[in-house]
Amino acid sequence: MDVYAQIAERIISQQETIIGPVAVERAMTVKGLALDWPNHTVTITGNEPAVIDHLVAQYKQLFGQISVEVCKEAVGRLSQQLTPEQLPASLR
Repeated sequence: MDVYAQIAERIISQQETIIGPVAVERAMTVKGLALDWPNHTVTITGNEPAVIDHLVAQYKQLFGQISVEVCKEAVGRLSQQLTPEQLPASLR
């Protein structure tokens, strides 16, 4: 899994611990994001940072800015593998 797929997987996993299966349901609506959730496998097609931003926006719609902070925390050190330009805007 590339770094963006790992970021998406961690975000979904963390959100799932907080809001349950709704986290996976919301992630499945994100264009460019394919899930094999029983195996915690995520594939991203297209503009990877934009797909991550859309994923974060799904959770923000539900619970506001606190969800964005949870996403940032979930990503942790993975975000350090990206340059500031590569990091999705929602995680800065």
